[in-house]
Amino acid sequence: MNYPDGFSFELLHQDGKARLGRLTTPHAEIETPVFMPVGTQGAVKTLACEDLEAMGAQIFLVNTYHLYLRPGADVVEKMGRVHGFTSWPHAILSDSGGFQVFSHMGRNKITDDGVRFQSHFDGSYHDFTAEKVIEIERQLGPDIIMSFDQCVPYPASHEDALKGVKRTTAWAQRGIDQFNRLEETGDFPKQLLHGIVQGSVYEDLRRQSAEELLEMDFPGYSIGGLSVGEPKDQMTRMLDVTLPLLPEDKQRYLMGVGYPEDILMAVERGVDMFDCVLPTRNARTGLVFTAAGPYNFRNAAAAEDYLPLDPDCDCYVCQRYSRAYLRHLYSVSEITAHRLASYHSVNFFIRLMEDIRLAIREDRFMKFKQEFLARSQSES
Repeated sequence: MNYPDGFSFELLHQDGKARLGRLTTPHAEIETPVFMPVGTQGAVKTLACEDLEAMGAQIFLVNTYHLYLRPGADVVEKMGRVHGFTSWPHAILSDSGGFQVFSHMGRNKITDDGVRFQSHFDGSYHDFTAEKVIEIERQLGPDIIMSFDQCVPYPASHEDALKGVKRTTAWAQRGIDQFNRLEETGDFPKQLLHGIVQGSVYEDLRRQSAEELLEMDFPGYSIGGLSVGEPKDQMTRMLDVTLPLLPEDKQRYLMGVGYPEDILMAVERGVDMFDCVLPTRNARTGLVFTAAGPYNFRNAAAAEDYLPLDPDCDCYVCQRYSRAYLRHLYSVSEITAHRLASYHSVNFFIRLMEDIRLAIREDRFMKFKQEFLARSQSES
């Protein structure tokens, strides 16, 4: 598959294996490495589009499974597809919903054809096949879409992981075929389709999955099935196996990662794109990310603390509000606490990626990584 009209990826500079790049879509030029805030149901929880724009977010992620169930792909399509529906004029990526479908153990039936599952909303039954998922993503209309894949849980036997790889490969080819059929017959926006490498924590299966997908020549590749409970050294090992197999001239997306230290580890090995729910999910429990490490503003020590969440942060939350005030809002169940904490944490990840890109450009990424980790681990 070639890059569609209006899409391209350019590798601008490398510092070791860390890569500075530019991914162009019809809606944006995205500087990589990039962190994509997760807007599962069409919105990053508690935040509005203008918040994301104010902090410099270049792209955010939506979930095919959730938008298919509510409000429905037909509704989103009629409302101007996902860009018009969400009023976000910049780049959007959709995952395939595979992780959600397969995580509903006991409420799904997996076959080589696809998955029959029950909605977690109302218990109704639905079928996802490789073709159906591509059709939904084409209706939704984001810039970048994912193939339907099987993400096996951790731990998984080699036999089960192999079944997942075989299905992922077969579904990837069926997805390409459906993508091309719809391209010829339907009035859809141009989109970039990613293949997803699976294989759990087995080196031979990661190699097999990558090699089979490479034969299909996707214009971009994702690495799935990691950060699902495996030890971090296993995740690192799987990246060391997988990344050298992927083309240098195409963007690489590590799905569902993650913690700042994991992002730094993966950037060091050549990953370009990241997403994770951690910034907003943790913020809603009172835990935010800061330059000095995670900080829990629910702790009693914050009750009379006049400092901002992060004294080194330039976001409007840290410029205006104290830890004591955030703790008070949280303790009285004021939803504003969720919003302010989420804004700060998402902004932290956007700024982290800006700092990473600058460090790569100036050939000092490893120094930046070491100083960042030393500070966050010593003060957290």
